[in-house]
Amino acid sequence: MKKNENSLYYFGVNPVAEKLRSSPQEVFEIVIVRRGHPGAALRAVDEQARSQGIPVRYVEPGVLEHLAEGGKHQGVVAKVAAYSYRSFSDLIQELSSEAGRDCILFLDGLTDPRNFGALLRSADGAGICRVVIPQDRSVGVNPTVVKTSAGAANYLRIYRVSNLRRAILALKEKGYWVVGLDSKAPEALYDRAYPDKIVAVLGAEGSGIRPLIRQECDFLVSIPMRGKIASLNVAVAGGIFLYELVRQSAQS
Repeated sequence: MKKNENSLYYFGVNPVAEKLRSSPQEVFEIVIVRRGHPGAALRAVDEQARSQGIPVRYVEPGVLEHLAEGGKHQGVVAKVAAYSYRSFSDLIQELSSEAGRDCILFLDGLTDPRNFGALLRSADGAGICRVVIPQDRSVGVNPTVVKTSAGAANYLRIYRVSNLRRAILALKEKGYWVVGLDSKAPEALYDRAYPDKIVAVLGAEGSGIRPLIRQECDFLVSIPMRGKIASLNVAVAGGIFLYELVRQSAQS
């Protein structure tokens, strides 16, 4: 990512293509590696960008290496507007006009962009469209997150809040129940029927959910482990958690 407050660089064929599909107005330029015969995927990106009036520039491989900061760019980089987070007040306004089952994912202090990206991909696949993250001590949406999410970050609504606990309390007042995934919780994930409106909370890598947030959870559940390892990577655990919620929702 280029160190610029107003723009950054997405890299990789899928993240760039998804950005062109989801919000082409936020793409300033497409940069493609100069080769004798670019592959079909790069030609498709070129054609899509040009059809939308977005400049396309061909460069030597070293330029892409620099723009992607060593990431696996697959021959293409997009200069895009810096990610625009939604505010928590936006979320509250959205909820006032919606009804039915809903699940909002809260991430309490994730710092690994690859875990964050993988969770966004799982959330999108599970049909969860809202993700809330803290403003401090947490990874934000950056090019690595976008690439790991396979472009799912372009379709999710991501809200950044200054106080995660206060946001949880506000949603409780709106009728949401808070379910935290904790590897030490005695109750298994599969042994509970979940309410229609859920805040699903995942904690940071290693340390898990902070005590201040854990005490606001109405339920704490764990994933049963049958092997010798006591816990799963947060991205893997989160995927299992979210899809169990989807399974129960489909059966209700």
